[in-house]
Amino acid sequence: MAASVYISKNLTEIQIAFLKLLDEYEIQLFRFDEIEKQIEKQFDNLNEVLENLVHKGLLARIERGKFCRPNFTDENVIGTFVVANSAVAYWSALNQHGLTEQFSNTVFIQTTQEKEDKVIFGTSYKFVKIIHTKRIGIMWNGQGNFKYPITDIEKTVIDCFDQPQHSGGYAELLRAFVQADLKADKMIAYCSAAANIAVTKRIGFLAEFFEKKSLSAFVDYAQTQVNEKYSLIDPLGSETGDFVSAWRLRLNISREQLEGIAQKEY
Repeated sequence: MAASVYISKNLTEIQIAFLKLLDEYEIQLFRFDEIEKQIEKQFDNLNEVLENLVHKGLLARIERGKFCRPNFTDENVIGTFVVANSAVAYWSALNQHGLTEQFSNTVFIQTTQEKEDKVIFGTSYKFVKIIHTKRIGIMWNGQGNFKYPITDIEKTVIDCFDQPQHSGGYAELLRAFVQADLKADKMIAYCSAAANIAVTKRIGFLAEFFEKKSLSAFVDYAQTQVNEKYSLIDPLGSETGDFVSAWRLRLNISREQLEGIAQKEY
């Protein structure tokens, strides 16, 4: 709080007027540099109004220049509000789509912007930067003030294979892949955008191995992307296992183990 800001003992008429406008326009969270346009009114000293309302507990500061009503606690909305071009993704999106029963204590946010990981209102956020060409496959959950962007099922699965360290564990990711209802055209488009041949090979092999008939067109596409370099089926695992020449993969998770993981035996 700036030293020059005057903090009134009681609510003033202008502070009350600001709160009424938030109610009238049904605004739960806002940015300092946008709110006057949203409520169609300018204030002589907006900063002083906001500082007073924060001091009195009638507003909460999310971070510098960003505020919300004190009872607003939707972590997905807040996480995607604090950084532009963002979406709930990775492990968090797997959970939202019902593809994992595991729940992370961290909310994973994918964004094209640089953003340091931080804790907001007791919730930990992990911000993962991607290039602009990978920002596809975004849908919306919720309504009104509780609406937030999230990667769709296909994009979530591919993102997790692309960065498995954010997926909640490779075994859990494999189980999510097996149970997910995936569309081949989206898988092709998103894998093309990801531009990660090893990921495309892994998913292509797994789609074939688990006989996911809906992904037959994707399997054909993935076969055209196979290169000469061998990749591990589990990129975080050891350099062991059988070689699959058709997919240029090394199975450091055996076929038997893959079956067991799908059936939750591992």
